[in-house]
Amino acid sequence: PVASSMPLCNNTNFHSSTFFLLGIPGMGAIHIWISVPFCLIYLCAILGNVSLLFIIRTDSSLHKPMYFFLCMLSVADLIISTTAIPKILSIFWFHDREIYFKTYLVQVFLIHSLSTMASGSILAMTFYRYVATCKPLSYSTILTYGVIKNLGLAIVFHGILVLSPQPFMLRWLPYCRTSIITHTYCEFMALIKLACAETRICRIYNLTVAFLTGGLDFILIVCSYVILYSVFHLPSKAAWLKTLGTCESHVYVILVAYMPAFFSYLTHQFGRHVAPHIHIFVANIYLLVPPMVSPMIYGVRTKRIRERFLQVLTSQKF
Repeated sequence: PVASSMPLCNNTNFHSSTFFLLGIPGMGAIHIWISVPFCLIYLCAILGNVSLLFIIRTDSSLHKPMYFFLCMLSVADLIISTTAIPKILSIFWFHDREIYFKTYLVQVFLIHSLSTMASGSILAMTFYRYVATCKPLSYSTILTYGVIKNLGLAIVFHGILVLSPQPFMLRWLPYCRTSIITHTYCEFMALIKLACAETRICRIYNLTVAFLTGGLDFILIVCSYVILYSVFHLPSKAAWLKTLGTCESHVYVILVAYMPAFFSYLTHQFGRHVAPHIHIFVANIYLLVPPMVSPMIYGVRTKRIRERFLQVLTSQKF
């Protein structure tokens, strides 16, 4: 057993070169069963996002700002999934709980920075929908190629710059409690809890980053839905239904992407009474489900993508 092969607690500082991811606490006996839907979801996420990227890349009619940001979201989701899920499955299948400290730091940075980029991509798609619906006559002058390019670069650099301090903070902290991390993947707050030094600055930083990334993005997205005010003043019912339909799929993606993330973060900060297995399970849902669901939602509800996918599936040429 992992627990017997390492010190659980002592009074001296150490900087372990390896840590041990325990998995979902209290559910070790059914890890192998949990791994089945996890694996299927991961495979669906890969298939869905790769298909979406291929369709958008090969169909010139989809070379528009909306689909550029959708590609950014798909790439971020693919990397997030591939960064975390193989290790999760190795824990469930082979009890391979050991992870090198440097690998932990890399995974922490990738998961959090790419999650920030994914959130930024969703916000950019919201901005696109706002402009396309509320300012259709100014659409081409507002969303120029240069604006789209700069917005995409800003999303990437924002994710890198804001989250780059995380691995350095974790590296400089001393750990003297245990090498066992009650989690399935590398998470910033999960390791902070093992530190035997003052972590107030780290916690304030984490709270600030959470607000400046996902929190602020979500607030701006909600504010942008004043777009519905314009929808209700469209001249015909058909125009109202069409515009509302274009927003519906985006709302689904927002709910799937943000709700589990907020639950996981708030539980880390304030949820002392939430059962650990519930917290960790929802944290896994946050990584697993959005990458699978996003391409499905956009694929099913976007007519052009749906038609193109069916044509590729049936090997018909355009």
